[in-house]
Amino acid sequence: MTVSNDTHEQAKVLQPAEIAPAVEGATKLLEQLDRILLGHAQLHRMVLVGILSRGHILLEGQPGVGKTQMIKALGQLMNLRFNRVQFTPDLMPGDILGTHILQEVDGGQREMLFKEGPVFTNILLADEINRASPKTQSAMLEAMQERQVSLMGATRPLPDPFFVLASQNPIELEGTYPLPEAQLDRFLFKLRVDAPDPDVLEQIIGTRRHGEPPAPQWTMSHEQLNVMFGVMQRMYLPRAVSRYIARLVAATHPGAAEATEGVSQYVTWGASPRAAIAMAEAARGYALIHARPTVGFEDVRAVAPAVLNHRMILNYKAKFDRVDTFDVIHGLLDKLDETGLNLPGDLEVAPAAPRA
Repeated sequence: MTVSNDTHEQAKVLQPAEIAPAVEGATKLLEQLDRILLGHAQLHRMVLVGILSRGHILLEGQPGVGKTQMIKALGQLMNLRFNRVQFTPDLMPGDILGTHILQEVDGGQREMLFKEGPVFTNILLADEINRASPKTQSAMLEAMQERQVSLMGATRPLPDPFFVLASQNPIELEGTYPLPEAQLDRFLFKLRVDAPDPDVLEQIIGTRRHGEPPAPQWTMSHEQLNVMFGVMQRMYLPRAVSRYIARLVAATHPGAAEATEGVSQYVTWGASPRAAIAMAEAARGYALIHARPTVGFEDVRAVAPAVLNHRMILNYKAKFDRVDTFDVIHGLLDKLDETGLNLPGDLEVAPAAPRA
């Protein structure tokens, strides 16, 4: 008996009962985040997608919009260890990774003992990461990519899970060091944290004396977190969707067959293969929190701007024309046909003939 490809495809898809516990946990966590930090519902969903994808996130926004508060609340809700490092120009790599100290042990002998730095945690808040020197910024590369720290010939694994949620202030640029492209590429998402609207501000004033958020009413157990990660590993990505991701990332390069006019005019360098991997994982996470066991094109479109906006380098013409990466990405999403057939937009499909 020959089994069709359709049967194999259906066997890979999670059943509703299998995905339900993970969806329930994600829903409860998001409800708590929305209650603790007002006016950032979509941001919370994207941050959770990043966590489910085991990726690092770069948050950009002016001071006082709730970046630090959100990350602290996330650590509390997920019962994960949380450390915060305020990045400054005089911060040294050892201040983050740890250092060896000479200490007396039993018998009067002296040994070099390793003292762990704040990077040995589950969630590391790298506050204003662009204020640290390039030497200190580069110390984070191995930790972010390999989830380990190598010092004095010894390699030490970081706790599992491990996430870097970094913030940078786009207003004050004096004394800052822009992150190199190699480090930017390690971040799964770059998310903008906008100021809340007047209705949200009024609610904050009326309910948050001294800006203190309410305490969480629910926290996630380690078992629930592991269930969510386990479901993420089984989220099904159809071949048509993975092909769409590959075409989308390839089209960010000028001269590519499917590059749009915006890409050809304004982009110097497109996204790396790491962007395609990140987009596939993030699309799985976005589908999960929306209770979809199979990743669809809409999930890719939802996460593409956050994945691509920091991985594309624009030219001077883009600055002159006041075009940013989001303009280019949205133009690409509008023009790139999901099916790859490049059908005309005004094509009318003839009705099917009635069956006899």
